[in-house]
Amino acid sequence: MNTFGRLFRVNIFGESHGESVGVNIDGCPAGLSLPLEDFLPDLERRKGGMQKGTTPRKEDDLPIFKSGLFNQVSTGSPITILFENNNTRSGDYEKQRAVPRPGHADFVAHTKFGGFEDYRGGGPFSARLTVGLVAAGVIAKKLLGGVRITSSILEIGGEADLDKGLQKAIDAKDSIGGIVECRVGGLPIGLGEPFWDSVESVLAHAVFAIPAVRGVEFGTGFAAARMFGSEHNDAIEDMQGHTRTNHAGGVVGGLTNGNELVFRIAIKPTSSTPKEQRTLNWETGQQEAFSVKGRHDLCVALRAPVILEAVTAIVLADLWLLEQRIPRVVK
Repeated sequence: MNTFGRLFRVNIFGESHGESVGVNIDGCPAGLSLPLEDFLPDLERRKGGMQKGTTPRKEDDLPIFKSGLFNQVSTGSPITILFENNNTRSGDYEKQRAVPRPGHADFVAHTKFGGFEDYRGGGPFSARLTVGLVAAGVIAKKLLGGVRITSSILEIGGEADLDKGLQKAIDAKDSIGGIVECRVGGLPIGLGEPFWDSVESVLAHAVFAIPAVRGVEFGTGFAAARMFGSEHNDAIEDMQGHTRTNHAGGVVGGLTNGNELVFRIAIKPTSSTPKEQRTLNWETGQQEAFSVKGRHDLCVALRAPVILEAVTAIVLADLWLLEQRIPRVVK
């Protein structure tokens, strides 16, 4: 469904070429200062600006606050924020209705929803909806106070030199993927609720909801499978839980351990590519040559860092609020 969280509940809605997209946040405590200026830096980061490799579709993405704020302060009621869609070109999609785009949800959505789906720009499957996640992330970050959440692109197309990775796609007239890392500092010991709601479990759940994510690893990740236990174990050095190494990525037994939380996501190449491909025409039942037209990102990983930060903040805010509600035995 479109709602995530137990106490800090986030619901996203809208379609890529609909009138608007938006987010509803339920569970934000009253009294949190949320002026417009708090939202603008992260919303601007998500747009990508004039960065090489991002789509020429530009939206203002100015948040329209419909409920839950009074005098720029949260009231304790659900917060609803809208973002208008003004720069759309739906005709690009009407022309190719019978030809589902490879790598997109066109075919499965058409089958699941019986042809009633909004197919323009991917409808509700579009990364356009992540603007609402970023807005919710701004609120979650502020709720978390001194917790520091930062994300960065480690590589594009296997290249640590990001421009070189992008150029590979430009030269090939194709799209390309990348790897993004998230680091979180200032977390207390004990966030997380094993078994099913361990920190990694909930983060992985939320992260895989971001369009184009194909993998997630914590700490040393898959490299841990090639290590000895004595190598991988992190020696505890003090009563604050600080460890000499951080192979676990800041999580042990599904709980934060007081060290930096570190994880990475793999972003697939943008499905929309000008490269000619083969696909099915569901009106004729035959395969035919196909090339995606319209305005698309060369590499969606370029927009991912701020979205990853937002989703991480949403998860941690929910776990933090949950921690306040569950009584603990004090010896």
